[in-house]
Amino acid sequence: MTTKQRAYLKGLAAGLEPVFAIGKSGLTPEVTEAVRETFNTRELVKLSVLKNCMEDPRQIAGFIADRTGSAVVQVIGRKIVLYKESREHKKIELPE
Repeated sequence: MTTKQRAYLKGLAAGLEPVFAIGKSGLTPEVTEAVRETFNTRELVKLSVLKNCMEDPRQIAGFIADRTGSAVVQVIGRKIVLYKESREHKKIELPE
């Protein structure tokens, strides 16, 4: 992913509300599976890591991206934005 594409996705994500909140039990297989299923209908997913979660948001973002085949767009504070191109429901056209 190029810098220009990442900047474009960050702009799109700015208006999104988090779809998932990761709490004190941290990153569970259920959360990972739910994010994977969300990529069936969305290409851009925003997550929130709650204050009672002791895991590092950057590590969580990396684990989810690896397990779902997505790319980390950004991690700001406790917010994570992930992108995965959809074959069936393509809505986002990335700039070259």
